[in-house]
Amino acid sequence: MARAAEPGRPQPIGAILAGGLARRMGGSKATVRLQGKPLISYPLEAMQAVLKEVAVIAKPDTELPSLPGVEVWVEPPSLYHPLLGVVRALELAGGRPVLACAADLPFVTPRLVGQLAHADPGDARAAIACHGGQTQPLLGCYEPAAVGALNEAARRGEAIREAVAALEPLLVQVGDPDALFNVNSPEDLSRAEAILERRAASRR
Repeated sequence: MARAAEPGRPQPIGAILAGGLARRMGGSKATVRLQGKPLISYPLEAMQAVLKEVAVIAKPDTELPSLPGVEVWVEPPSLYHPLLGVVRALELAGGRPVLACAADLPFVTPRLVGQLAHADPGDARAAIACHGGQTQPLLGCYEPAAVGALNEAARRGEAIREAVAALEPLLVQVGDPDALFNVNSPEDLSRAEAILERRAASRR
């Protein structure tokens, strides 16, 4: 179980990671529509419900939907790696932790964001969402001390899970496996639609 953060610990800055190539989707995931809304809007709304500051991290040429009032931070265009957005956010966060969330995680909830934001990592350099022994390294709260190791790993092209495991992160257990479901392909998008429809039907 994650420990509560110590009083006085600065609130993390939220970072929605949107700089990936999205080859299997055939274009920017951020603009893909899920039940009529841009995919990026789902995790963005969950983050904004908890955190005072949330930015989107993207490449200079990343296609984004209209995001009124949301600051966009630009990551280096010459390198592609899933951790590069986390590194850039940590560089711009002024010494505060960064709660990173991939733009393709539509079922992240404000409650889960709060769990990660308020977890006390102790001596660990990150607190990462986990379900059934499987981590989701693109949903976690990264400490400023992680930036050097993550930057080196990204520039070496190291596998993301290995790079994050090397931080010896605190694992924050997630009860709902759908919370860590990410949309990588048109088939995943169809599955996400089905999940939303099932949830809507259960509320009727």
